[in-house]
Amino acid sequence: MTPRQRNAMKLAAMTFASLIVAAPAAWAQSDQAVTVSHAGSQPSTAGGAENFTGAVRVDDRFKGSGDARISGATVTFEPGARTAWHTHPLGQTLIVMHGVGLVQHEDGPVQKIRPGDTVWIPPGVKHWHGASSTVGSHIAFSEALDGKSVEWMEKVSDEAKLLQAARMAVCRPANPVLRD
Repeated sequence: MTPRQRNAMKLAAMTFASLIVAAPAAWAQSDQAVTVSHAGSQPSTAGGAENFTGAVRVDDRFKGSGDARISGATVTFEPGARTAWHTHPLGQTLIVMHGVGLVQHEDGPVQKIRPGDTVWIPPGVKHWHGASSTVGSHIAFSEALDGKSVEWMEKVSDEAKLLQAARMAVCRPANPVLRD
């Protein structure tokens, strides 16, 4: 092997080694790379008093990058805690993880939701959700339209929530397939 060939091999080896070292950093910055956010890697935040009643914790917030419009978080409600009335321009999906929750759309009945249940709230539908008398959590997903994913409104009154919950307890469905 000539000295010129040895230098070319060294240069190729150093280039290859630098690519191996630099590639993970480049991939991490790319929109083409898979990103893993480990549970607990972000600090919890309290749900703001202007948008929630009672103790609410928001964990593991996420947001798509580039052209993606999706965002969400895991939201935990202490007993009786709930959101204010709100809408989402492109709708919202909730996946119940723990406890018994409640959800209601404007002028509709309060509905119980349990672990494994999926809730779809259509675009523009005024609604609230939260915990029943137990701690409850769900993962909430929504998409942004023109940079906005939620429109917050007035708080849900205790009287309205309790009246609906009382009606729900008295007026159980007769169909045994339905859960209460």
